[in-house]
Amino acid sequence: MNAVLPRRRSPAWTLANCLTYGRLVAVPVMVALLFWPESHTARWTALGVFVAAAITDYLDGYVARTYHQSSALGRMLDPIADKLLVSACLLMLTADHTIIGPNIWAAIVILCREVLVSGLREYLAELKVGVPVSKIAKWKTTVQLLSLGFLVAGPAGETVLPGTEPIGITLLWLAAALTLWTGWDYMRAGIKHVIDDPR
Repeated sequence: MNAVLPRRRSPAWTLANCLTYGRLVAVPVMVALLFWPESHTARWTALGVFVAAAITDYLDGYVARTYHQSSALGRMLDPIADKLLVSACLLMLTADHTIIGPNIWAAIVILCREVLVSGLREYLAELKVGVPVSKIAKWKTTVQLLSLGFLVAGPAGETVLPGTEPIGITLLWLAAALTLWTGWDYMRAGIKHVIDDPR
């Protein structure tokens, strides 16, 4: 009689990947909550969802490295989840006039950089060239998430911490500056490989 082998757990359902799935699910929840920008309850709930999603951004990588749960699926979905969360928040915060006037340019810079990096990564992947994440890029992500946290709290946050929105806008501009810096690094790497490519 053949021994019954234990069923292997699908790599798609590792803890690291489940954390990433959670961040993907948070995107439509955030969008739905920000459709009621005047409701303080919706704002605080949106902030809670955003903070939880931001924490998973750190945790999924930590879990994948610590427990050897790295997978191709996780490497693909992790940056997608990050970009969807940031892009959706920026669009909703602009639509509800939390981000207005010249400050919209900071959001445009961040969104354009995300498109640029996605295109460059796709091109460089065809050349079998990896682009490591720099320390400045990690700082950019941290500042970006902090700025969005303050802005998601918005008027609800002002009742607890006066100056919440100006703090968020200041951090948004700092994130935009770091975005330009890191975007140039990616662009420079891409141009170098385009020039060196003999095809």
